[in-house]
Amino acid sequence: MELESGSTNRQSRLKLYKSTLILAYQSFGVVYGDLSTSPIYVYTSTFSGRLRLHEDDDEILGVLSLVFWTLTLIPLCKYIVFVLGADDNGEGGTFALYSLLCRRAKLGLLRPSHSTDDDISSQDSCLLIKETRASSLLKEFFDKHHSSRVVLLLVVILGTSMVIADGILTPSMSVLSAVYGIKTKAGGLHDSYAVLITCLILVGLFVLQHIGTHRVGFLFAPIILLWLLSISGVGIYNIIQWNPRVVSALSPYYVYKLFKLTGKDGWTSLGGIVLCITGAEAMFADLGHFSQLSIRIAFTAIIYPSLILAYMGEAAYLSKHKEDLQRSFYRAIPEAVFWPVFIIATLATVVASQAVISATFSIISQCWALKCFPRVKIIHTSNQMHGQIYIPEVNWMLMVFCLLVVIGFRDTDMIANAYGLTVIIVMFVTTCLMFLVIVMVWKRNILAAFIFVTVFGFVELLYLSSCLAKVAKGGWIPLIFSLIVLSVMYIWHYGTLQKQSFESHNRTSLDMLLSLGPNVGINRVRGIGLIYTNVLSGIPPMFSHFVTNFPAFHQVLIFVTFQFLITPRVSANQRFIVSRIGPAEFRLYRCIVRFGYKDARRDSYAFETDLIETVRVFLQHESDDGDARDSVSEMPVNQHESDCLRLRDDVSMRVENGSGAGLTRCKRVRFCGVDNSKELEDLEDAREAGLAYMMGNTCVLARETSSFVKKFAINIVYGFLRRNCRSPSTALGVPHTSLIEVGMAYRV
Repeated sequence: MELESGSTNRQSRLKLYKSTLILAYQSFGVVYGDLSTSPIYVYTSTFSGRLRLHEDDDEILGVLSLVFWTLTLIPLCKYIVFVLGADDNGEGGTFALYSLLCRRAKLGLLRPSHSTDDDISSQDSCLLIKETRASSLLKEFFDKHHSSRVVLLLVVILGTSMVIADGILTPSMSVLSAVYGIKTKAGGLHDSYAVLITCLILVGLFVLQHIGTHRVGFLFAPIILLWLLSISGVGIYNIIQWNPRVVSALSPYYVYKLFKLTGKDGWTSLGGIVLCITGAEAMFADLGHFSQLSIRIAFTAIIYPSLILAYMGEAAYLSKHKEDLQRSFYRAIPEAVFWPVFIIATLATVVASQAVISATFSIISQCWALKCFPRVKIIHTSNQMHGQIYIPEVNWMLMVFCLLVVIGFRDTDMIANAYGLTVIIVMFVTTCLMFLVIVMVWKRNILAAFIFVTVFGFVELLYLSSCLAKVAKGGWIPLIFSLIVLSVMYIWHYGTLQKQSFESHNRTSLDMLLSLGPNVGINRVRGIGLIYTNVLSGIPPMFSHFVTNFPAFHQVLIFVTFQFLITPRVSANQRFIVSRIGPAEFRLYRCIVRFGYKDARRDSYAFETDLIETVRVFLQHESDDGDARDSVSEMPVNQHESDCLRLRDDVSMRVENGSGAGLTRCKRVRFCGVDNSKELEDLEDAREAGLAYMMGNTCVLARETSSFVKKFAINIVYGFLRRNCRSPSTALGVPHTSLIEVGMAYRV
């Protein structure tokens, strides 16, 4: 038995090792494309300013030392050691950190007021650690000052908008830098031809987005591995051939010497050196597709040493060929392998661009799910990988902006200034959020959090100050773009919350609605009516408005509410919460459908089938469990307001009376003699008669007494976005022929 157990454990370990290595291999093409291609433009950008006046060996070695320690401190120490451990149920990125803080420290504005995700959040309960004095003080501060939560959300949206800006600058910078390598062999080639080739490559890249990365993904990892092999091999050759002494630049003494010799010119050069860590944030952002161990293995075993060798080799070449500072990467490639390396470099930049574009689609999908972005069309390009999506509207906008950047600037130096600012702001936002995670989620000593922020924050602020000094030389691009995106995201989120708040405060009780019956003569017609609403209890004002003006509704009514939770994914057995509204003879139900911000939304037909089947299972279980045994039930504080029932495994449910009371705590009760056979027959009969969908077509306006800023935000900006984004019915795939839209005006 011990031998069999040992053999089983050995096989499971081998399987784990194999799967980890496969994930590490796949991560090269998805995670590390941007970081791996940075040697193409780092030295060129660094020596493009006043630092070109300092061309001695000490300055070149000082730049190499800065690159080495920047790669060591930020990607290796910060991300590989610390940040990867702050995942949100396996997911990474700016929104994942915010989700973690919202769910575990209750800091967010995004958490719904009528939360039904307690059972999902409870999976973190085993991870809860005793509160420290520092975490308690911080939590008290955020509870006392609501504006601090708004600032936190704005910081998160700022980081997110910079990631979206990265989706424009990475393809522009990477492809243009690679194509400019042609001028190394064809010095007479006009810049316009290089720009034209770059534009053609970019157009082809964006046109092919609709086929999905899974169809060409098998090529990505080999291309990046071949690229890393090429630059590390060229680096070793240059070190041996030109200047083996560059190894001494790994000492931080050369950093001190660089700043001593160059002064302010050395500080301004930091905007170019920061480009050596572009793409480092992807290690955390793409964590959901891989594992912490696989990303750590890939970086420490292959990426990190390959990049160090590449930078050392280029510095060795430059120490003997100072006249080649403006085309150093391609000049350092030996003549015999130039064209193969050039072709691989171009392919590698396309891979890097593809990874960033896919990441942009993913983060916009998350923002949309959390009501921070207008509705867009999301197409899932893979049935196996839910994270692989395509957003047509965003794709074409990114393409247009990329072409404008390339054609408008034509200068990699100005694009580099914008690129560097984008990268360092995202990293600094991550550092700030990590401070809160360390103190309020991990419950570590606040001294450890201060050390983390002091070490990494100081380095990032140093780079940030240098990048901000170049705002007039291209740095304004991401600032303007992110300001526009931030404003759009926040105003959309604010307008959506105002709309939901209005609906919540103006919902109608069932008793009031039914009291209208004798007066207006409400009729019931065959079929199932699906009423889409944001209200989690009671009757939405849209439906009350409809019944008052058109006194008839369907034989079976199901009020459907989509709830996007601040958690990456919701398992299938926790997807639906079914409720009964009022007595059984009314045939009124409520279904809350819960999604995580990374869940894939299914097509309309599959959703309808699951929804009606869930209601049928609800009635069946209620009938079966009600005969002779105890059931776990959720009861409100006031037991007369509602009776509630939670099923054992696959569906949650409750029974509401006219007041629309919510759930608060659980106890055991007994349901006796429940017979739902007639309800089941009516449900099946209504299903055969067909489905109709009802939605509100609301116009949200600010009150006359509101301030000018609110009127501008709600009436102008939010109104424009609402009119020009995808309609709710189109986004949900509701058949147009079965749709009933109810027009209403909300004054918020």
